Amino acid sequence: MTVDNPVSRSAPYQLNNVTVPTPSAQVETLTPSAAANLASFHAYLRSSKRILALVGAGLSASSGLPTFRGTGGLWRNHDAMELATPEAFSNDPSLVWQFYSARREAALRAIPNKAHYALAELARRMPEFLTLTQNVDGLSTRANHPPNQLLHLHGSLFSLKCTSFYCDFQQENNFTHPLTPELAIASEMSALYAHIPQSGLPHCPKCRTGLLRPGVVWFGEALPWRVVKTADDFISAGKVDLILVIGTSGTVYPAAGYVDRIRMQGGKVAVFNIDVDDNESEDSFWEADSSDSYANRTKWTFEGDAAEWVPLALEPLTGPVEVQETGNGERSSLF
Repeated sequence: MTVDNPVSRSAPYQLNNVTVPTPSAQVETLTPSAAANLASFHAYLRSSKRILALVGAGLSASSGLPTFRGTGGLWRNHDAMELATPEAFSNDPSLVWQFYSARREAALRAIPNKAHYALAELARRMPEFLTLTQNVDGLSTRANHPPNQLLHLHGSLFSLKCTSFYCDFQQENNFTHPLTPELAIASEMSALYAHIPQSGLPHCPKCRTGLLRPGVVWFGEALPWRVVKTADDFISAGKVDLILVIGTSGTVYPAAGYVDRIRMQGGKVAVFNIDVDDNESEDSFWEADSSDSYANRTKWTFEGDAAEWVPLALEPLTGPVEVQETGNGERSSLF
């Protein structure tokens, strides 16, 4: 399979500039307590001026990508976590590159879901909105999320950098697949593992000697300083009214650190996840006196598929999100 940058093939957005969107029909299927919870969140969302989204693997679950530590934790009987280290790359770059080539293809076969598009649209409509993603799958980029409002905390499968100490080459959004003809074998899951010599692995086009490596953060490596600083500066620039914790636990780091900082500012939290920890649930799930009341709330939880909950939750600011497949297999959004 050869993929020429799918970002450039994405169909353009068609916006209808609706200022008072018609509520989604999905609201009618909610239980009374869930509907009241959503109404309370919508009331606070409309009053929010600065929002941070922290997203994890659960955002892409509906796109067909398994979580790194979940059922996709093995690749050809190799522990994926053991392959995601600088030491593994140094010892056997052929094995590590085949693993990441297979991951790149899986991500390219996946398509952004409604939650990716809803976050991208919110970024276009709200200048003081920032998404901090822990995902490396490139789906937010392919949903046309404005790049200046999207930070990749763990890097990206589609970023490349030279491993030579004397070379500073880096490249973002390289969606070519496979990167070399020899790496095509990584997509053949039934094939026996075959060692690829270094001459058949991606090399730096700048220095022409160093091997390229995936631009992801491996275990034992520091998070990218620019990304961390940009997120810190955003939080420090003024009160963040709301943090959206999507597809990741809000009780473990780094999510917990951002949640704690925003709560200390007086901001509120909304958690969207398949499995919501008991500690993440709000004791007062909904206000008996008024479904629009949020004064006594500090957190909202939405348990279930983020691809369904996030567009519904953001609808007052984005309008309804409908995703349609284009002829080339990509998806476009209609608002």
